[in-house]
Formats: sequence, structure tokens, C-alpha cells
Amino acid sequence: MENQWFTISVYSENQVGLLNRISGIFLKRHINVESLNVSKSEIEGISKFTIVVNTTEDWTRHIVSQIEKQIEVIKAFYHTDDETIYQESALFKIGSHLLFDERQIQNIIKDSHAQIVTVSREFFVLAKTGRRHEIDQMYHELEPFGIMQFVRSGRIAVTKAEMPISALLAEFQQA
Repeated sequence: MENQWFTISVYSENQVGLLNRISGIFLKRHINVESLNVSKSEIEGISKFTIVVNTTEDWTRHIVSQIEKQIEVIKAFYHTDDETIYQESALFKIGSHLLFDERQIQNIIKDSHAQIVTVSREFFVLAKTGRRHEIDQMYHELEPFGIMQFVRSGRIAVTKAEMPISALLAEFQQA
């Protein structure tokens, strides 16, 4: 089987140590986590892990099975990129003189649909939300001008198809 991108969604109780145990599952199998985001979910008191990996479907299925064996995990799912709607966010810190002296910087901001978050005498900060390749493209366009700092978020994603998690969680809460 060929490697491809998978987004793993894990719904769990919010418990200390769970992230460490989940990361251990990937470590044991020598699979790199490309992106990780943990946040509250649409259900009160339930956290959602969004984990991105590049591996085979067999390995992904096996990993999801291992994750579901964790006591605090209610349910885990995996999806391909075609089955999800996803975004990442990034912040770029750049020297302020470039904003006014380099017309190309203004074009990059406009063409990439980035937003200026703040401007000071020493630097300005751009925010860009989009797919990984869009953020990578903006990074490569800004790199020759000098990026003072750069940070990217983990992927956030929702599935195109309906997720049965709400019904599962309703059963969980009744138990």
C-alpha cells in the first residue's frame, strides 16, 4: 500500500496523560505525527484530538484501533484529505521597513489573502489561514526578505460526511 495523508479524530474525556499515551502509540510504530491539535469538541466536557499522519491505510487503521483501547477515548475515526474540510493558520513576523520599502511584500500580502495583525516600528505580523501548501508558498515568497519569526498551527478539520459521534456520546453520557 502507498502512503497518503490521513486525519485522525479522537474524541475523549479530558484527562491528564492521555496525550502522552497517544503519542507513544505513534512512537512505538515509528510514525511521525505531522500535525496535532487538541481542543474542546461540540460536546460539553469532551476533547477532540486532530492528528495528521502520512502512512498507509493499514497502519492508520491499526493506530486508530490502538488509540481506542485507551480508557478515556470514546471513539476515534480516520479520514483522507478528500473526506475532510481542513485549515491551518500561521503567523509571520517581518521587519517593518519592508512593509513600506518593498512593493513585493504588499503584493504577497494581497495575493495570498493574508492579514496584517499588528504593526510596530520594528516589525509587523501577518496571519495566513489556508491549506498547508498555501502557507508553504507564502513562506517561500517571504523568505528572501527575511522572516524574523514563523509559527504554524496544527490542522483543524471537520468531515464532509455526518459524524456519528453525537449519538455515541449521548449513549456514553447516559451510561
